[in-house]
Amino acid sequence: MTKYAIIGNSVAAVGAIEAIRSVDAEGSITVVANEPYHVYSRPLISEYLAGETTVERMAYRPADFYEKNGVEAILGVAAAGIDFDKKSIALEDGQSVEYDKLLLATGGKPFVPPIVGLDHQDIFTFTGLADAMKLDEAIDRVKDFVVIGGGLIGLKCAESLHKRGVKVTVVELADRVMAAVLDVDAGRIVEKSLARKGIDVVTGDTVEEILGEGGSITGVRLKSEKELPCQAVVIAIGVAPNVELVKDSPVKVGRGILVDDMMGTSVPDVYAAGDVAEGRDVLMGVTRILPIWPNAYMQGRAAGMAMTGSPRGFAGGLSMNSIELFGTPLINVGITDPRDESFEILTRSEGDHLYRKVVLRDGRLVGAIVVGEIDRAGILTGLIRDGVDVSDFKEELLRSDFGHIDLPADVRERRLFAL
Repeated sequence: MTKYAIIGNSVAAVGAIEAIRSVDAEGSITVVANEPYHVYSRPLISEYLAGETTVERMAYRPADFYEKNGVEAILGVAAAGIDFDKKSIALEDGQSVEYDKLLLATGGKPFVPPIVGLDHQDIFTFTGLADAMKLDEAIDRVKDFVVIGGGLIGLKCAESLHKRGVKVTVVELADRVMAAVLDVDAGRIVEKSLARKGIDVVTGDTVEEILGEGGSITGVRLKSEKELPCQAVVIAIGVAPNVELVKDSPVKVGRGILVDDMMGTSVPDVYAAGDVAEGRDVLMGVTRILPIWPNAYMQGRAAGMAMTGSPRGFAGGLSMNSIELFGTPLINVGITDPRDESFEILTRSEGDHLYRKVVLRDGRLVGAIVVGEIDRAGILTGLIRDGVDVSDFKEELLRSDFGHIDLPADVRERRLFAL
């Protein structure tokens, strides 16, 4: 009977558990996680903070998920170390877990830069349910927040805080919000939607010092020397792969844990999946961090299948986001802001509410941004993933109502047959 162990309890772990049980009904599965919660949907922490959902409604699988799948869940206890020779995991409470096959699904951790004043109270991050709970408690006594970071995490946090009736200022080092995934035009539309709701956005600047007295925050000082009053700070600059457990170990690490298409690491019988793993990017043809919820599940499932000896492989993922900020829906997928002349870029915009951009290389769609009307934008993702030559109908891709019916007959037939 195979002993499976999984460190981490998010979506990659779920994918692995479900894959293992689809093949092996007898092996033991042990999940170790430092969070004490039943598996939940992390993207919903912003809705929890906004008061729009509850912990119970955030559950990613039913309450009996572990029981039905024969999983021993050791929650609220962190893994302290791994002996890869003895195939043993040491836990912080003194327990140990033996394994035959191990999945590292430790996710990411907030990146906190060395800002002066980090010893003050009321400094938060925003990547897990515990973070959202701490912020929820702080709202009763804090009325002015500064959010450091204008990426997806920072903006969703800012939106949720605003919905709770507090003053929010976002500080972003780049020249626009969501600079990693949006171009200048799309970023400006998002900034204007934030401004209309009363959220101040400072771009091209960053926080160099958190000011305070007696441990309490009074404001922040920016690199530009400008000071912003506040009583709390949320650091949402980014997330780094959580590779602490495998530092100075035989497991090879780049930015994250290096894996092959079966999600195997450099150590036999050890796999990695989710935000901690460098998985294959189907578009770029390289391995890199793909911190996207669906990718994490697919990687976990691929790892689970490989752990059972029935490998299917990870077909590769895409960088993509589909979110809504203050009523403005937006989607980005693939390469969205290339700087080299080998790409062809087509755009269409209407005022401050509609924007559509497609990026092509050698006649094939490789990236897209859609702001506003996104109902049929999913077809663009399919065209990117399938590597369809769109040369003959590329201008049509800018239409908000572009759909399968608008594809050339031969392309439509091939796609329907593939489905």
